[in-house]
Amino acid sequence: MSPAVPPRHRVGTLPRLTVAVVLAVLCAALATSGRAQENFRVTFTREQPASGPNIVTGTVYNDARLDAHDVYVTAQALNGAGKVVASGIAYVAGGIPAGRSANFTAKVPAMPGVERFHVTVSSARMGFGAQSP
Repeated sequence: MSPAVPPRHRVGTLPRLTVAVVLAVLCAALATSGRAQENFRVTFTREQPASGPNIVTGTVYNDARLDAHDVYVTAQALNGAGKVVASGIAYVAGGIPAGRSANFTAKVPAMPGVERFHVTVSSARMGFGAQSP
């Protein structure tokens, strides 16, 4: 009779579990970033000078329970068919605390046929307090 062989421990179980957890966290973060626009309200007005770009000024309201960091907006000029014919990106603030707001100014090139404008928060990181890059 041969001696009893002790049961082997599963090698690689912990790394597989770690990878699964990391993937789950990344998927949750991606799903949250897709809904990030829901955390903000944007109000704006447009000035069209006699020459030069359109000036879009407004306010971004952070309606989330988390602070928003590195916030940018994209202002789009749309024609009658709703097609984007020009756009401008503006930095809003390094941080907008939860429940607070910040003002912005964006420049959008003047183009013929523009009927309306659309402004959205195009980039922001959500988190607690001050964050470093």
